[in-house]
Amino acid sequence: MSRGDLLSIHPLELKFPFALRKQISCSLQLSNKTDNYVAFKVKTTNPKKYCVRPNAGVVLPRSTSDVIVTMQAQKEAPPDMNCRDKFLLQSVKVNDGITAKDITSELFNKEAGHVVEECKLKVVYLSPPQPPSPVHEGSEEGSSPRGSVSDNGHVNAAEFSTVRSCCIYLSFLLLSAVHSTDAMVCIFVAKCRLLKHLTNSLKLKIYLPRNC
Repeated sequence: MSRGDLLSIHPLELKFPFALRKQISCSLQLSNKTDNYVAFKVKTTNPKKYCVRPNAGVVLPRSTSDVIVTMQAQKEAPPDMNCRDKFLLQSVKVNDGITAKDITSELFNKEAGHVVEECKLKVVYLSPPQPPSPVHEGSEEGSSPRGSVSDNGHVNAAEFSTVRSCCIYLSFLLLSAVHSTDAMVCIFVAKCRLLKHLTNSLKLKIYLPRNC
């Protein structure tokens, strides 16, 4: 915030969330902390690019006034998102009762003996926010997701859920086969073959015991 003798100006940087082919606006707040009428005028180095409303006006004693700055739609982004455009806000004490229609360029003429305060404002372009990267179920930060892979090379959530269930089931079978009879071993082998058939449809490799 600029705290001049006449007006306090906030912010000192005009920040535009840059987007191609879209008008973007930001606002300035002018606060008159004095007991005098204060006239202001806004200038820019690139008047064709920006629309300022109002570009001139009067801030009453102990009151505030808002100025809206609109950047016209741009067809291309500047290099490195740097902007060299600048604004200049001039303010001067005027007689009580003066209105915006009474403001002339002569009021801001220093050579005519008027005491004019000036505040320079920078223009800053803000890069648009990037959408978060999707995190697939079962993946760990910094590693690629594990599970089945579809034809286009991306993890399919439904397939991954099926594979996870198969892996849990396989672990159960392996544990149950440790102290099983010959009959149970035959059932275990049959179930392993069924599991192998399911995982083959998902393009996964399961290494089963040699007798399977």
